[in-house]
This record gives sequence, structure tokens and C-alpha cells, in this order.
Amino acid sequence: MKPVVSLFTSSIGRKFLMAVTGLVLIGFVIGHLVGNLQVFEHPDKINGYAHFLQSLGPALWGVRLGLLACVIIHVWAATVLTLENHRARGGAYGVKHTIQATFASRQMRWTGYIVLAFIGYHLAHFTLGVAQPATFKENLGRYIMTDDYRVFGFTVVRAGAEVLDVHSMVVRGFQPPLVAAFYILAVGLLSLHLLHGAESLFQTFGWRNARWSRPLRAAVTLACALYFLGNLAIPGAVLTGALTPHPAGAAAVGPAK
Repeated sequence: MKPVVSLFTSSIGRKFLMAVTGLVLIGFVIGHLVGNLQVFEHPDKINGYAHFLQSLGPALWGVRLGLLACVIIHVWAATVLTLENHRARGGAYGVKHTIQATFASRQMRWTGYIVLAFIGYHLAHFTLGVAQPATFKENLGRYIMTDDYRVFGFTVVRAGAEVLDVHSMVVRGFQPPLVAAFYILAVGLLSLHLLHGAESLFQTFGWRNARWSRPLRAAVTLACALYFLGNLAIPGAVLTGALTPHPAGAAAVGPAK
């Protein structure tokens, strides 16, 4: 029990909690992006994917609660460590020395809080629908699967199943330019947050040394850039008209009852 308590009461323990929860959240945002990029394929893909996730029921809520716990612990640990550092140096520096610090590391706290606000809006926008109450029911029209949706070779949603038209919901959700611009800005800040966070994670776990420091930074920078571009692609394609609610011939039916 004492080692568990020390995770929350010591600076080293809180740094470890930040690293572990950060690793979990990095895995989630990457998986979330991979799933969302299915919007560029036939509507069967993302609609089947969304229906499969919803069909998990209690397991899905278990994952959601686990992610929420990771977010809370991550934010709490970051806030406490920031306050401790502030007290240890007796307040703000009279002169800021930022030669060794990267831009991403200097903005870590603010990007984190902005990203947290973005998560709340994202849930309100696509999960709860309260951020788009006038069109949410329309966006949640029904769709008839034209092909099986498979996960690791196993059929999880069969052709002919009636599911939510998530493809059209995502596209219509990004059609307002201000909404799309906000998402692009928020994902850019998230990518900046990940840039320093991933490096810090390697440092905490002892996986970073002088020999690998430069190649590691290059790899993390490339990964964060690809993550940003992947997220940029969806609202960008909607704004340019390259991505429409669903192509001709998609088996869409009336609005959800």
C-alpha cells in the first residue's frame, strides 16, 4: 500500500503517474485518429466502426471511465508539480532563461488546459450533441450497411444492419468554418503538447540518453507532425468539398426515430 501512496505524495511518484497516464492517452488519441480516418473510405467503414464500439456496452463505458481517470490524474499531477516547482524557486524568475527550453515545453501548461477544454467541447459536439442541437437529430440519420464490417478478420457488423449514419454526422459537423477552424487550432495545440510530453515520458522511464536524444526528438517531432496532418485532413477535406456527407449510392435512410 505504501508504494501506491507514494505515487501520489512524492514528486517522483507524480512524475511517474504523469508518464503512465500520458502513455495511455497518447495510445488513445492515435487509435482515435486511425478510427476517424475511415471517414475517407466507404461509409460502411466508419459507420460499422462506430456501431461496433457502441455495441460494446458496459465495456465501452469501462474504457471511457478509465480514460477519464487518466485525464484527471494527469491534470492533477501536472498542476501539483507546477505549483511545487513555483514554490521551490520562490515565485517567478526575474529574468527568464529559455535557451535550453523548447517552445513546446514552455507552453506545456497552457496547451494542456486548452486541450482539456477542447475535449469537453468535442464530447459535447459529437457524443452528446448539445453543441449542435439544431442539427444533431438530422446528423444522426440511419444507414443500412452494404457490406460486413470486420475487426481482425471477424465480422462484427453484418451487411443489412441498420446503424447510425456517423459518416454524414462527422462531415456535417465540420461544415461550419468556425467549428472546423477551432478543431484545427485545438489539434495543433494538442500536437504541440504531445511533442514535449512524449519526450518527457521517455525521460521519466529512463529511455532517453545523450546518444539517443537527438534522434528521439526527430522521431517524436515527425510523429506529432503526422498526427496533426492526419487530424487536419478531415476538416480540411470537408471545407474544400473533397469530403461530402456520403457518396452517391450510399444506403442512407430517414432520420433516427
